[in-house]
Amino acid sequence: QVQLVESGGGLVQPGGSLRLSCAASRFTVDYYAIGWFRQAPGKEREGVGCISSSGGRTYYTDSVKGRFTISRDNAKNTVFLQMNSLKPEDTAVYYCAADLRGLFTVCESSMTGFGSWGQGTQVTVSS
Repeated sequence: QVQLVESGGGLVQPGGSLRLSCAASRFTVDYYAIGWFRQAPGKEREGVGCISSSGGRTYYTDSVKGRFTISRDNAKNTVFLQMNSLKPEDTAVYYCAADLRGLFTVCESSMTGFGSWGQGTQVTVSS
């Protein structure tokens, strides 16, 4: 069964950085688009950004552009979310998910088609 496991969350002060990891098993991340999502208390889940298969294009929601970067390490079969200049409004549970609808899926701004969700990792930005 396909599995995604997020890690790297924690408590950080405003302006700080964190790097989240999304480790995949039973499928190869390089062949599929991987998305990052977050859900804050009392709010709906929102798409943060995604990376297309084969190291292709990335997409970021406006609120994180210039601060967050998604990358892939194929040797580790892991996708990362580097978060810099964190703000209190970035506080949320962060999830990764894969678009496994077919080989070589592409990341789109709509961020639909993602499934096989991980369990999430909590990110808290507070002084």
